[in-house]
Amino acid sequence: MFQLDDKFLEEVGLGSLPDDQKKLFLDHFREQLELRVGLQLSEGLSDMQLAEFESFMDRDMVRVTSWLDANAPDFENDQIYVQLKANAPANVPQNAILAEYASLKWLGQHRPNYREVVMQTVKTLKGEVIANRDMILLGDAGA
Repeated sequence: MFQLDDKFLEEVGLGSLPDDQKKLFLDHFREQLELRVGLQLSEGLSDMQLAEFESFMDRDMVRVTSWLDANAPDFENDQIYVQLKANAPANVPQNAILAEYASLKWLGQHRPNYREVVMQTVKTLKGEVIANRDMILLGDAGA
């Protein structure tokens, strides 16, 4: 599984960034990743499909539970749900786990290639970072 952490920063040559800059950079990378993946995955979807998926991201529990009832009524026995629940920190609310599960199941139905899209986008973004790491590091030195 892909992790945005110190190991990732070392891989792209930014391990020497100060801690406060590391967090800012990782946050920016995550935002860019989400934006680019979202744009790719939304291509060709209807407004209704986009609204349905957005309701999972917004944790609209009426829509989440309605979708689960119709599409995954036995979700508690699904290995994906079991794993999500087991790996979630203790302070994560059940609603967040259900919304995450619903979004993963929805993507599996409507965009079964979403994992490949994410990995290809990560690869592209990593390449951009590596190609520009000297400028990124210089920008930090000038700050």
